[in-house]
Amino acid sequence: MVRGGRVRVRTGTRWVAYCGGGVLLASLTALSPAQATTPIAPQAPVPETTLNWEPCEDLDPVEDENLECATLTVPMVHEPGVAHAVAETVEIALSRVPATGTAEHTMLVNPGGPGSAGRQWASHTHLRMPEELRETYDVVAFDPRGMGASTPGITCDPDFFTPVRKDTVPADAEEEQALRADAEAYADACAKDAGPLLDHMRTEDTAHDMDAMRVALGRDQVDYLGYSYGSYLGTVYSSLYPDSVRAVVLDSVVDPDSPWYESNLAQSRALDRAAHNFFDWVARHDDTYGLGADGDAVADAYYDLRSRLGEEPAEDTVGPTELEGAVIVVAYSGGTWPAVASALSAQIRDGDSAPLVELHENYGDDAGSDPGYGGYLAVQCTDAEWPKDWKTWNADARRVHEDAPFMGWHNIWYNAPCATWGGESAPWFQVGDGPYEHPAYDGDVLLVHATDDGATSVEGAHSLRERLPGSSLVIEDGGITHGVALTGNACVDEAVVDYLREGVLPERGAEGPDLTCDARPEPEPRSTQSAPHTPVDRLGPIGLEYPGESAVTVE
Repeated sequence: MVRGGRVRVRTGTRWVAYCGGGVLLASLTALSPAQATTPIAPQAPVPETTLNWEPCEDLDPVEDENLECATLTVPMVHEPGVAHAVAETVEIALSRVPATGTAEHTMLVNPGGPGSAGRQWASHTHLRMPEELRETYDVVAFDPRGMGASTPGITCDPDFFTPVRKDTVPADAEEEQALRADAEAYADACAKDAGPLLDHMRTEDTAHDMDAMRVALGRDQVDYLGYSYGSYLGTVYSSLYPDSVRAVVLDSVVDPDSPWYESNLAQSRALDRAAHNFFDWVARHDDTYGLGADGDAVADAYYDLRSRLGEEPAEDTVGPTELEGAVIVVAYSGGTWPAVASALSAQIRDGDSAPLVELHENYGDDAGSDPGYGGYLAVQCTDAEWPKDWKTWNADARRVHEDAPFMGWHNIWYNAPCATWGGESAPWFQVGDGPYEHPAYDGDVLLVHATDDGATSVEGAHSLRERLPGSSLVIEDGGITHGVALTGNACVDEAVVDYLREGVLPERGAEGPDLTCDARPEPEPRSTQSAPHTPVDRLGPIGLEYPGESAVTVE
């Protein structure tokens, strides 16, 4: 079978990928008797030790004119000593902004996800560093395996997102069964195209890729900055390769004690709390939006709109599920609150659907969401075990929806393909002292978290602090945005820069937090919608700056 210039040959129950212009035909019957009985020596790929950096022609826009790109070939399976008849590889797409002076350090950056194409974050991060760090840091970002420009990629079914989609809150058993069928069909579509990659998309695989990047970059050690899911990736990487890291900053921390199924149930409750913060903010600006003078009234107006969209979608485009997919951004960034409030107000007060449709186009899912969603599932569904009995999912969904209706059922269906996922799952990579299989990294780590982050609850930061004996925790008290470091909070940024520049952490106390910073001011209301097209990753930041902010200034 030939797709996109790649030839796949079926051998038994495995797919073998051969990249390039030639076609390799495999036939076991063509082997001589001696060959058939003699083990085939592994053809391991030769490790790359140099990278060919060139202009990033496929990235648009490029924030920094110095951004450059390269690719790195790594084994699909990182198992030393394991023989593979054919050396299967993947190509990792990298980006770099070189230091403006002498590069003393290299920082790897991951924006979260999983499913995020991360190469833009080299320039995002470099531009937000103070000049003294830009002078001494090469900043390197990457599209993790299966994502973005890395190949092979995960694709599933772009038509899955065609509006108007089924309501995520099933009215009866028949509607629930229809939603289950959609989730299973999407999982089947992912498995059909992904081949052997589907079994090698775990966080551990990407952590191994990262150390191959370090080697190719010519560094004995690298620094690491990871947001959201990137915090878990950094935790796993530093545990597997403790001698390969110099400084580690983990922001908006994933709870190390909660595998993805349990983590998503907890996330639904955190999203609901964040939504009520938004409803309260809208109520405080009732003179602008007119949706109610208290948060409960605004929430009632929102849920009433959701019900009416179930009967008559806005411009045959935005139904209840599309509404949820757009407004979830309020739990990720306070910077989105004015745009979302304006769109809701226009629809509810004036019957004007155009802003709501625009909000969906800016923030909601569409056909272009397919690679990111497929990549998200490919990691989450194999990173840990998931319940196979739908009774468990159903009972948990009903319980969470009762407590947290904002995204309770929505989050269940977002992850439901994991119930029938084709890739092999592994036990959760849990770090820490005691009975855990993976020892925690015991070097210095800086943890950063906002108390009212809706995507990753603050309890996860405290849990990871307990697991990492060399860590210090910085809390943005009252912070409402997912992703805090290098985004303009002077107190937080000073702690980050001091750590990267001098290796100095806030003094660790008996209990966390070790440094508490006041949150930045909440956003000002606007009567008109203004929002960029910014795709939302379920565990990744949608943007790490307020309008007009750029480089961090630290005295």
